[in-house]
Amino acid sequence: MSKTYVRIDDRLIHGQTIVAWCPTLSIQEIIAIDDDSAKNPMLRSILTMSVPSSYKTYIVTTEEAKKILGSDSGRNRLVIVRFPNQLPLIKEVLCNGETITLGNIAKRSDSVHKVSGATGIFYLSEEDVSILDNLAAAGHDVVFQQLPNTSKTSWDAFKKSIQ
Repeated sequence: MSKTYVRIDDRLIHGQTIVAWCPTLSIQEIIAIDDDSAKNPMLRSILTMSVPSSYKTYIVTTEEAKKILGSDSGRNRLVIVRFPNQLPLIKEVLCNGETITLGNIAKRSDSVHKVSGATGIFYLSEEDVSILDNLAAAGHDVVFQQLPNTSKTSWDAFKKSIQ
């Protein structure tokens, strides 16, 4: 049975995705969800430039992603979004996405939490924390992890560090 892995990374598709994550997770299909990139032919081209043809790759809007994820392709999928606020929009089609991995989230104007260490540096807003809390409560394993061979920080450990 195929699996769906979810990654939050504001860079979407980049070298670490192709060289480290895809081989480790036996990915066959990459679905980058970003409305702005999907509507811009140049950005789509840049994002897919370094992706080997062995990966079925989509740069899609949220609505297009719902259609793609609504059917089982029989392939292991890596779903990538820029920020946590995109996940509730596709929640109903992420049923088999057990783990949500936070990969890279740059500082934004509403960032109030900074997580740093061996797993990288992540900035989260209160809205991000609320969304990820809800996903964790729904049974998703939420972790911070930059690369497959680096240590993970669990959502529970993060929550304890901000209390």
